Amino acid sequence: MSDVVEVAVGGVALRDNEVLLVRRGRGPAAGEWSVPGGRVQVGEELHEAVVREVAEETGIEVVVERFLGWVERIGDAHHFVILDFAVSVLDPAQTPVAGDDAAEVAWVSLTELDGMHLVHGLLDFLVDHDILEPAEPVDLGVEPPPRA
Repeated sequence: MSDVVEVAVGGVALRDNEVLLVRRGRGPAAGEWSVPGGRVQVGEELHEAVVREVAEETGIEVVVERFLGWVERIGDAHHFVILDFAVSVLDPAQTPVAGDDAAEVAWVSLTELDGMHLVHGLLDFLVDHDILEPAEPVDLGVEPPPRA
């Protein structure tokens, strides 16, 4: 494992009933979908890092609205503390273009997230921060056992 804890940021951009996601092209989450973001550079303020990372990965310009929350990602060779922010898109009609370490980028309907290969914890994070409604319980057609 790395002996350094790295600070990263993420930008949660919403448009209508969609969220802006990138499929990671490399790194610990390669192949998984996540909100755009990445490492904070030395001397860079957090809001500057969010704006830069979203632009680098999607070509979309944003303005930071507010802090949402944080997550940790710890693996064999990495330890990230990721600070996620709600962002406003300056031109919602602009088509995103994958750049930097993003293999793909897309506006994804909030109703389709459950079936996607998302980074661990993203779905829960979006629910916990009132961006996504909690899933309704699934009726399996099985009656619960009688209470004793």
